[in-house]
Amino acid sequence: MSRRVRSTVFALAAAVFAVFFAVTCTELPHFGTADHPYGSRSVAAAVRQHTANVVSSVNFDQRALDTLGEESILFGAVLGAVVLLRRARDEDRAEPEPRPVLPSTLLLGAGLLPVTVLVGGYVVAHGQLSPGGGFQGGVILATGLHLAYVAADYRVLRRIRPLAVFAALDAVGAGAFTLLGFAGLLAGGAFLENVLPLGTFNQVSSGGLVPLVNAAVGVEVASGVIMLVAQFLDQAVEIDEPAAGGRRGGGAGSNR
Repeated sequence: MSRRVRSTVFALAAAVFAVFFAVTCTELPHFGTADHPYGSRSVAAAVRQHTANVVSSVNFDQRALDTLGEESILFGAVLGAVVLLRRARDEDRAEPEPRPVLPSTLLLGAGLLPVTVLVGGYVVAHGQLSPGGGFQGGVILATGLHLAYVAADYRVLRRIRPLAVFAALDAVGAGAFTLLGFAGLLAGGAFLENVLPLGTFNQVSSGGLVPLVNAAVGVEVASGVIMLVAQFLDQAVEIDEPAAGGRRGGGAGSNR
């Protein structure tokens, strides 16, 4: 397909999209109005489904199919990074050299690591009750793990970050979301329909399917971010690239 044909197709598609977008905007409630039809319906549905956090109700119940797509995008991004940043044939892996860490940095990192992991787990577990959820909690969990790199060195991070395990957890989290969607079909409902007991409102066990889907997202996001950061850290710390003229470079150098 030539560049002219591609430009023509794009222009036609953009024109059609612009028309539909303009027509849609005319049907939106006016700015500053007291009428919020989508908000009213989403809040009512969240209360009906015993999910105190309306945002989690929208993400993991009312529009869970959209969230499944977003999670799949993250999974695809991590997979693409792993394939793109894999070690090339002309690259060697060098052992990073340890560097001293300030006692204050060591103390702060070692103290914050368990606290950060605990907060991340809390955010994931209480996503249906309070602000947060699988996406936010997953990032916090991944951040907590990498405090080992800040507080100690790269070798410590490698020992507590088995990539094969986190790669498997990434796939398990992504697949669990899809498998939980079939619970609705098995119960005679729709895909991702909330068919589990709703529990008591404002309790950790409330929300039916929401906390399970939320947990699956937390596992996938945490593992995905860990895998993603690992690829960049490996390139920066371990990979020894060839220098000009075919000679080897100066090595991976420091682990900081």
